[in-house]
Amino acid sequence: MKKLTVLVHLAALLSLAGCAICPQPAKTTPVSHPPQINPPATVPAPSASSAASESAATATEPSAASPTEPADDALVRVLRFIPTARQDLPYATPDNFTGQTIYDFTDAYLRYGTVKRLKGVCDELAQQGIGILIWDGFRPVSAQNRLWEICPDITYVSPPNTGYRAHCRGSAVDVTLVDLETGVELKMPTGFDDFTGMADRDYSDCPADAAANAVLLEETMKKYGFKPYVAEWWHFSDPDEYPIEETFEPGVG
Repeated sequence: MKKLTVLVHLAALLSLAGCAICPQPAKTTPVSHPPQINPPATVPAPSASSAASESAATATEPSAASPTEPADDALVRVLRFIPTARQDLPYATPDNFTGQTIYDFTDAYLRYGTVKRLKGVCDELAQQGIGILIWDGFRPVSAQNRLWEICPDITYVSPPNTGYRAHCRGSAVDVTLVDLETGVELKMPTGFDDFTGMADRDYSDCPADAAANAVLLEETMKKYGFKPYVAEWWHFSDPDEYPIEETFEPGVG
């Protein structure tokens, strides 16, 4: 019994000695690693077919910020560029001095360079609440020939055998004044195609208000470069030279 007790004590001492000589793991400070940064995502390069499609789309879509402006010699529909203007073309109906329809279109056309001059006139007159009414613009050569056949008077119709024919060049316009809001015509010396002395630019033989309106139209047109025709208070031409147009068909295309 005594021997057993000794052995138990000896085992306890050895157990305590083992705990003392076995080193404890050292306390370590955890290493702080920098945060992981994922590389930016890369966009795959477009394939050759998609790149070509995108390029074609860009080429075929016109830029709204920079529309193509017509050349000065292009014949254009006037109201497209001067929407405040009005038009009533007597030669497109039988309601004219000939009693016949002279041409079959109802929109006034002029050279774009002439339209730019006319727009300046309209913008200035608009400040006074006044607009313009177009009676005639571009006139096909065939229409000019018909007018000459009916009225072979060089004072009022250019003969086909001359090179002038300003209406056939798209650079002459027949206009009057109207109230900008209502479209009612202002009083003028005569109506359109009045072949009397009252239609000339000597306004002393007409009422004062008609004379004042005719002078306003003439002076404003001249300010923007138009040349008035002495025998017709409504007729003005652009001094820029344009050729006689032989093939243009208004309203086509």
